[in-house]
Amino acid sequence: MATESLHPGSGPARRTVMAAAGAAGLTAALAACGSGAGDGDGGGADASSGSVLGATSEIPEGGGKVFADAGVVVTQPTAGDFKAFSSKCTHQGCAVKDIRDGLIICPCHDSHFSATDGSVKKGPATKPLPPAGITVEGEEIKLT
Repeated sequence: MATESLHPGSGPARRTVMAAAGAAGLTAALAACGSGAGDGDGGGADASSGSVLGATSEIPEGGGKVFADAGVVVTQPTAGDFKAFSSKCTHQGCAVKDIRDGLIICPCHDSHFSATDGSVKKGPATKPLPPAGITVEGEEIKLT
């Protein structure tokens, strides 16, 4: 079956229309998904660099907080020591939700990660949470 127009000059060839439609669909899909969403590799932070995530007072010592919009979880394993990791579980890309007892916990399949270094403490995940860059300036925690 020919893919070119049967009537020259009557408009773009079917091949051109299909290629353009495919490219537009791919662009829309990538924009909707965001960087690394749901791919299971942990992705990275989605917020722009230098943006303020929150205040140090929001992060309890020995615990943490998930900043869902930024795709980051920030922990404070010991007083004044702040760590940040991707909030996407490396098992299947679910967002981690809970930080307790020094662990970052994924609700989808119950993977547990260290709040200190992101390492896997309980599977099914086999890869650690990727680190995210943050700076602490006064009371502000910023994504770098």
